[in-house]
Amino acid sequence: MSFWKHVNKVIQKADILLLVLDARLIEETRNQELESKIYSSNKPIIRVLNKCDLISKEKAQRLKKQIISSVFVSSTEFLGTTKLKEKIMITASQNDIKKPIKVGVVGYPNVGKSSLINALKGKSSAGVSASSGYTKGAQDIRINKNIVLIDTPGVIPYKEKNLYKHGITSTVDYSKVKDPDMIIYELMEKKPDLFEPLDVSDPQKALEEIAVKYNFLQKGAKPDIQRASRKILKELQKGNVAIGE
Repeated sequence: MSFWKHVNKVIQKADILLLVLDARLIEETRNQELESKIYSSNKPIIRVLNKCDLISKEKAQRLKKQIISSVFVSSTEFLGTTKLKEKIMITASQNDIKKPIKVGVVGYPNVGKSSLINALKGKSSAGVSASSGYTKGAQDIRINKNIVLIDTPGVIPYKEKNLYKHGITSTVDYSKVKDPDMIIYELMEKKPDLFEPLDVSDPQKALEEIAVKYNFLQKGAKPDIQRASRKILKELQKGNVAIGE
């Protein structure tokens, strides 16, 4: 069964949908096609902004005002999991959903769905990998007597050909990304805060500085910006936000 068939089945089966997003890269990890399917199903949706420990408190406060029905969570630091369970129970009560509540966990590849499930469960229940597509099919995982989570593989829209999004979300592994420097230039333009305290007003100069910092040099001591770009993508895909330090 294809990934999309699994996801369609989960949307149909679930009482509530958790849409998991990367708190650092919300727009980049939004899946418009997936969201459209959820809205068409008329199922309640809770937006889970995972990896919230990798953004500043100020940014988190701004996002809370912008994104409705959202819960901020850090799967690795076990932050927000209790609040998320409470949100699920409240949402179920508001929609007259009987227990056990079936909750589908959906989202872009590598946003941390399996890690989120493990944090909610309190022990490893779903396999975790930094490579997209690790979860091969839907899995039912009981969190407690009231909540059953349905994990799904990460999916990308059929028509999406955005190499920038694929690179920074590890839909394509950092080692296989074509033109990594172009992705980093775009990332510097869109997300300069990820590179603080480095000045990225001149992206090429900033990338050259990073290359020199890591001693990534070509013949003639010329900065190897391709290698530096892959280093940045690797850090981003592995969850290291301190790119500019």
